[in-house]
Amino acid sequence: MKVLNLQCTHHHAFEGWFGSEDDFRDQLERGLVECPICGDTSVAKLPSAPRLNLGAQPQPAPKNEVATVPEAALQAAWLKMVRHVMANTEDVGERFAEEARRIHYGESEERGIRGQASREETEALLEEGIGVLPLPIPKALKGPVQ
Repeated sequence: MKVLNLQCTHHHAFEGWFGSEDDFRDQLERGLVECPICGDTSVAKLPSAPRLNLGAQPQPAPKNEVATVPEAALQAAWLKMVRHVMANTEDVGERFAEEARRIHYGESEERGIRGQASREETEALLEEGIGVLPLPIPKALKGPVQ
């Protein structure tokens, strides 16, 4: 089994597991390798080194340095938030703008919804004072995740 560090053109880093290097190249050429964050199929293999465990204890960071959150932790937090939104909202699909207005004006019960809206529809909702937030949902989360 070959574990590769991959990155899409939007700089999302992720791992891919393949039977061999040839298996990776074959899947990549057929467009089967895609970013789990944005669905981009323009994926590149990042250089990686084998992990060597030499028994040395990690050195603590100096106390004066500002700690930063690694990009992988930010991606994980974003995916967790997207999963929460999907689990706690109703998918109204293409009727999003219409349903958001109905809820805002009291014509429909208040509840969390999600769906698709064009840029123009989103801007019109915001101009009406209806709070909406564009949230791209990774393709992998739209169906069952293994």
